[in-house]
Amino acid sequence: MARIALVDDDRNILTSVKMTLEGEGFEIDTYSDGQCALEAFHRKQPDVVVLDIKMPRMDGIDLLQKMRPKISSPVIFLTSKDDEIDEVLGLRMGADDYIKKPFSQRLLVARIQALLRRKAQFSDSLETGEKERHLLERGALTMDPMRHAVTWKESEVSLTVTEFLLLQALAQRPGFVKSRDQLMDVAYDDQIYVDDRTIDSHIKRLRKKMRAADSQFCGIETLYGIGYRYSDRLA
Repeated sequence: MARIALVDDDRNILTSVKMTLEGEGFEIDTYSDGQCALEAFHRKQPDVVVLDIKMPRMDGIDLLQKMRPKISSPVIFLTSKDDEIDEVLGLRMGADDYIKKPFSQRLLVARIQALLRRKAQFSDSLETGEKERHLLERGALTMDPMRHAVTWKESEVSLTVTEFLLLQALAQRPGFVKSRDQLMDVAYDDQIYVDDRTIDSHIKRLRKKMRAADSQFCGIETLYGIGYRYSDRLA
């Protein structure tokens, strides 16, 4: 049974969403501020976090920033319709999806289920075959799907599941272009619509993490209007 963490200072939203998700068979933990949620996440990671951006004490952006070094749980942001800047910032920092308020609770359930399916498929892929068979090496890049581990020039790089899947899709065939639609298929369930900006934001976050390990990293090329490709020649 998947455990979902709801973090929102609006207790009406916490109560109604909790009831809906419990009706779908999920275990639910609720938190009315980011600090309490962060302390709980360090004790036990939830399977998915549904996180409001605007909260007192610690807002959603700050919570996500403090989570990401050690907590890889997929995150869905709840944003108001005027929070476009926060949406982009959240995706660049490692959120996996966002939903605008007011939102359909059935849509939220569908998004959570899509993230859980993706997470399960990723975990299943780690359990098949031997470790050596899955090790991916491209120039200075080494990816070990069985351990969800990435190293660049022997420096470890911590990626979310979404970031790992995108990098893996690009690195599997260096020099070949992946369109944004193809990368969406890799990162998201086909029932979930995301726009180009979502993929672009994940790629920007991925590049930022790789450049934190090596400021000269340039292994992910942008082909404007087409998509992205991995080049171990440039890396």
